[in-house]
Amino acid sequence: MKVSVVSRSGREVVKGGIQLSDSASVADLQDAIHKRTKKFYPARQRLTLPVQPGSKERPTVLNSKKSLREYCSDNSDSITVVFKDLGPQVSYRTLFFFEYLGPLILYPIFYYFPVYQFFGYKAERVIHPVQTYAMYYWCFHYFKRIMETFFVHRFSHATSPLSNVFRNCAYYWSFGSYIAYYVNHPLYTPVGDLQMKIGFAFGLLCQVSNFYCHILLRKLRSPEGNGGYQIPKGFLFNIVTCANYTTEIYQWVGFNIATQTFAGYVFLVVAALIMTNWALAKHRRLKKLFDGKEGRPKYPRRWVILPPFL
Repeated sequence: MKVSVVSRSGREVVKGGIQLSDSASVADLQDAIHKRTKKFYPARQRLTLPVQPGSKERPTVLNSKKSLREYCSDNSDSITVVFKDLGPQVSYRTLFFFEYLGPLILYPIFYYFPVYQFFGYKAERVIHPVQTYAMYYWCFHYFKRIMETFFVHRFSHATSPLSNVFRNCAYYWSFGSYIAYYVNHPLYTPVGDLQMKIGFAFGLLCQVSNFYCHILLRKLRSPEGNGGYQIPKGFLFNIVTCANYTTEIYQWVGFNIATQTFAGYVFLVVAALIMTNWALAKHRRLKKLFDGKEGRPKYPRRWVILPPFL
């Protein structure tokens, strides 16, 4: 089988094309492209079928696990694929590890070390119980997320663009420092004891619930990370499409009830907006896939992310 590999402009990416056996898979083609181009390893390749100029149809993306023959028309012995360089890639586990590691390390620095002396506060700092509990709560959350990254989550895509590491780290590390600075500040005024206990108790309940949501989502995918879209079921997923995002948001509600800082509420609002956008997109996707037609199940009526608001 002769495979012509071209760019979206039609320029030949691999001179002379690639000759493969009739039983070759898309993964074999990606390996062959890598051998001929060196820097374009399989993870940074996106291969699609050509589309007609001016067509508004989305191109068909080649699945690495499928045979190339499945994409050939009329048993042809040749095929043209369109190549796109996705840029340098990193594994999702690497991405999540570094974005969560920053807040896990930075927050205790503001709690344990005299950093406020560099900001002009020379007097001895009095540590309130809520600041200690907040530090444990915070570290537990990000330690949990790192452990979930390595032992719970299954990813539908193996890699992410390297640029996302810098973007995500900037988000998590800056907010981690911003919140830690104010919660551990020498002039911090703690909330009442009852409010603190209610906030942390509610937040911990949501953290445990969030972990269970991730366990349920794990069961929807095979160990290889595939399995396609499925309707999440069980626990809070019976009433909320993105129960994992719901519990994530509400656990920060609990944290802010207990600590009561402007920085914490800014983080809560920004995180809620980001996750709401993800949840709306996933809800629309699931409703479109499971429309009840042609034997497909119909997606049940559910809240999207934040009962009783959305």
